[in-house]
Amino acid sequence: MQTILSGLCLAALAPAAACSGIQWRACPEGEFNTTVAVQCGTLRVPLDYTQPDSSKTLDLELVKIPAAVQPSRGSIQLNFGGPGQPTRQDAVALGPLLQVLSGGEHDLLAFDPRGTGKTARFVCTADTYYIGQMIAEMRSGDDSDTALRRLWERGRVDGRICQQQGNGNTTAEFIGTAFVARDMMRVAEAVDPDGLLRYWGFSYGTTLGATLAAMFPEKVDKMIIDGVQNPHDYYHSHADFEEWSDMDSSFSTFFTSCISAGPSKCALARLGKTAAALEADVWAYFDTIRARPLAAGTSIFDLLAVKSFAVEQLRSTAFWPEFAELLAALVYSTEAQQRAYLDALMSQLESEKLLGPAAFDGVQSLFGIHCGDRTVRLPAEFGEEAEATFERLRKTSRLIGDNVAHITAHCAQWPWRAKETYMGDFKVKTRRPVLVASNTRDGFTPLRSAMNVSEGLEGSGLLVVNGTGHAVLNTPSVCSFKAIAAYWKNGTLPAPGAVCESAPAFDGYSWANVIEETKAAGLGSPEKRELYRRVLR
Repeated sequence: MQTILSGLCLAALAPAAACSGIQWRACPEGEFNTTVAVQCGTLRVPLDYTQPDSSKTLDLELVKIPAAVQPSRGSIQLNFGGPGQPTRQDAVALGPLLQVLSGGEHDLLAFDPRGTGKTARFVCTADTYYIGQMIAEMRSGDDSDTALRRLWERGRVDGRICQQQGNGNTTAEFIGTAFVARDMMRVAEAVDPDGLLRYWGFSYGTTLGATLAAMFPEKVDKMIIDGVQNPHDYYHSHADFEEWSDMDSSFSTFFTSCISAGPSKCALARLGKTAAALEADVWAYFDTIRARPLAAGTSIFDLLAVKSFAVEQLRSTAFWPEFAELLAALVYSTEAQQRAYLDALMSQLESEKLLGPAAFDGVQSLFGIHCGDRTVRLPAEFGEEAEATFERLRKTSRLIGDNVAHITAHCAQWPWRAKETYMGDFKVKTRRPVLVASNTRDGFTPLRSAMNVSEGLEGSGLLVVNGTGHAVLNTPSVCSFKAIAAYWKNGTLPAPGAVCESAPAFDGYSWANVIEETKAAGLGSPEKRELYRRVLR
């Protein structure tokens, strides 16, 4: 009976609530490197939500981490950002921690958003020659006097390549954020009897979350958005200006934190210099690399590479001790020593597939999703408006403004637009209040964005952690642990104006430390003790 009913539902594209009953099964052996019990299932959804009579469909490959405490109190859907990044693998990797933070009473669900991974992955080309060209031409806008113009023309060329060789003509219109939001509602209707949405999103996942809340306010049971993008910039600006507005101050915090931590914890502090002097030396090193790039493994270590590496270290203070060691080894050494160090470093990154064609998949998907979502485009010919946009990016952040110029260049000339884009103001009252979370120093998504989004979501609460890093998830504290757990348990919001304190950078404080400090406080069930054991081992 179940098989027949499912077939009828899929054929008619009936509302998912009427068809529920996803057939959960063991995931394919070797797909996930985990000891956690996970299940996989498939949900068929419309390819084009603007054409309800169309028979064209799309399969969402779902992964579920069942609640440790049964019966489950419903499913929480996850998204870890991008756009352009798959979600399933990260959901499984972070599942044990997220189950602890949410009390172990909810199933955790994820699927790769449209345009990524297993869901209509956007591909510009499979030709390794053209992939190599596209990768080689990605550079900092400050790389030379002609770099910005070259990026602009590269955007035009890449658009042509994507049109002529990729799957964009059959895919690109259908991978926008609004359609992903509709997919998530289909999943919610299919997996939970109440058909309500429970969602936890990070970084770009907060733009997806804000879109969900705005499109389906009456369906939001609970939602946490952590590390909040400005969704207005995301959709309606030529570049994500506000997103990068705290990047340079976060970079400076790295140096002041190093000096505060002292030479026993931070390698740069052993040089006997002030934080300002250390930062000036690093900027001078960046200028040196701009003028004299170095071979590193099978790659070139140029201005784009060195700035990109620095940016990535600002995601979490957990990276800072090693980052300080790296800067000490590069900035204060001979060129021969730098070459040896970089050869080893880049070879490691290449072996981990963090560089090269495999890593380029996310860039292609980013263009497909973000550029398709953008409602405004610069004039096709490079001119004063484009120059003013790039200059504003530079002034917003010296560290990353030039490195993200290629996104603006590509989006200005992108051949496709999403079939649906949310055009509202994100000012809604959700069924139950949303919890908005942010660190005070986040180089990727500043606190002001979280405050602005929270003001638009009527009745929402704001969880603020006084710390540095991208999203509260990357800044462990007992205070935020309790706030997140209380929200998922019963919808409790933090008191207005309350701020959680985090541990000092370079102390090595982690979620394992938080769990050790809190595990004796009301987590007595065998199921919850097992959750703690998974994270602590």
